[in-house]
Amino acid sequence: MRSQAMLAGVLALAGCTSDPGFTGVSGVREATAGDVLACHYISDISMRPSLYGPVLGQEALKYARNTIMADAQDSGANTVVFDQATPGADIYKLHAKAYRC
Repeated sequence: MRSQAMLAGVLALAGCTSDPGFTGVSGVREATAGDVLACHYISDISMRPSLYGPVLGQEALKYARNTIMADAQDSGANTVVFDQATPGADIYKLHAKAYRC
């Protein structure tokens, strides 16, 4: 019961934030390199996830991806191409290229 109340509190706090790392970014899509051949290159964006590991690492990775997408939108981009990661490998730095399509 106590853990359910704590979880509800955390979810309520997350719902009150406007941080795009938590909320996601509308208006920016993820694409592959082949999808942006006719698009205008805007910039390269990198970020290191703040946490690592099997549980919190996935949330930190999601936060970093959302933050990169928000930065891309702030620079005038509407499409992001993330570098491909090796399956199963730990990710210590995310890199993406931002485009306007």
